[in-house]
Amino acid sequence: MTQDRRPVAVITGASSGIGAALAHVFAAHGHQLVLVARREQALNGVADAIAATGKARPTVLRLDVGRIDAARDIADALTRRELEAEFVVNNAGFGLLGSADKLDCAAQLAMIDVNVRALTELSLAFIESLERRKGGILNVASVAGFLPGPGMAVYYASKAYVLSFSTALHEELKPRGVRVTALCPGPVPTEFQARAGMAGKDLFPQFLVRSAESVAEEAYRGLKAGRPLVVPGLANKAVAAFAGIVPRALLSRIMHSMMKDRASQAPGV
Repeated sequence: MTQDRRPVAVITGASSGIGAALAHVFAAHGHQLVLVARREQALNGVADAIAATGKARPTVLRLDVGRIDAARDIADALTRRELEAEFVVNNAGFGLLGSADKLDCAAQLAMIDVNVRALTELSLAFIESLERRKGGILNVASVAGFLPGPGMAVYYASKAYVLSFSTALHEELKPRGVRVTALCPGPVPTEFQARAGMAGKDLFPQFLVRSAESVAEEAYRGLKAGRPLVVPGLANKAVAAFAGIVPRALLSRIMHSMMKDRASQAPGV
């Protein structure tokens, strides 16, 4: 019986960075968790740290959400454990620095699989239980979603999709009592930069940078309040607003120049 299943928050990409910070925030607010990522040892480290605070130890699922059957496997794992999703947090994602024509095509398509396809599938896979529990979906986009991204074209485009999809889904699911929030952080010091090929120092103005912990706290509050969009930090809100008023062609040239500077600073790029 579905009413006998325990409600959980399912968090993807939970092994480090914003995902791990979100796991701690959800746990601190009394949610039981299912943490999903590829790196089991890192996931167990997050789960152990949460358990050390006196909260219930999260369930750990070692799984690549980029796989075509990932949503089905997560659903099966919940059913076997008599759990059901109350919140779904789609945090898994990655970026790659470089021109689209120079980067490996297969790697860019894999980025779309994780950032777009998997996020879409997981957003839609648990709506019945989210409605039953009056829960919600938190999709991690980026301030990049407001901007053109020459130099990281596929990544920026993927985050524009997440932003558009999530704000539309917010309106569609609101009558069913399901909250949908798009989180659009600016730069956050995490492993993301190293994987993207941006592992240099001072690649972003410090007034834009926010900690993973502060971003996670603001995201949780926004989701619980039913806000369609959370952009942490006044400076990042200003960037999003600026993007909406500057002609697109000019904005693209500005972004191209900035991304060239970042590429020249990043080791090995």
